[in-house]
Amino acid sequence: MTGYADKGAFLNFTGPGLKFSKKPGVVILGLLPSLRIKEDKAVTYKNSVITPSLGFGVTAVFKHIALQVPFYYNAKTASLDGKWTAGIGLGYKL
Repeated sequence: MTGYADKGAFLNFTGPGLKFSKKPGVVILGLLPSLRIKEDKAVTYKNSVITPSLGFGVTAVFKHIALQVPFYYNAKTASLDGKWTAGIGLGYKL
């Protein structure tokens, strides 16, 4: 599943969670292991463009189309305070 949050892209995978199913849909509340793809705008020390991340959120699947609302924590840096960020994702269930 691909997603967007905090001016960057995410490649999400559904991890452990609670699954509620009623045909033809499924709702999953759980953890989202992710790869974050975002350029660091720092002047001196820059983070890698691709970094691992762990979020949590809700995933709704209808047939094979998945819609996701993930939440990620961005750690405090020298120029920014730490904060939670919501995102949106769209994917295909295999």
